Amino acid sequence: QVQLVESGGGLVQPGGSLRLSCAASGIIFSLYTMGWYRQAPGKQRELVAAITRGGRTDYADSVKDRFTISRDNAKTTVHLQMHSLEPEDTAVYYCNARTSLQNNWGQGTQVTVSS
Repeated sequence: QVQLVESGGGLVQPGGSLRLSCAASGIIFSLYTMGWYRQAPGKQRELVAAITRGGRTDYADSVKDRFTISRDNAKTTVHLQMHSLEPEDTAVYYCNARTSLQNNWGQGTQVTVSS
């Protein structure tokens, strides 16, 4: 059974930092593209960042130079380091693990950026 468990969300002031983690189990982690998506109230879910099995990364324009995605294949974990957070980053952040045949989601973790 595939499990993606996110952690690290919370309330942070504008300009602050958070580090999200996603622990994966039930998959051959190294074969998957791992990603972080987010969904704000009333908006569609959008890609924030992704990292392929080979380590290539992709970011939404709105988070480039502020967020960094990384993966640890030995610990089957993917991280999202977020700096210079803005109120517009407020959303539920979801971990995603996908191949051409599978698409798996975590339950999400809330990130709120507010003073």
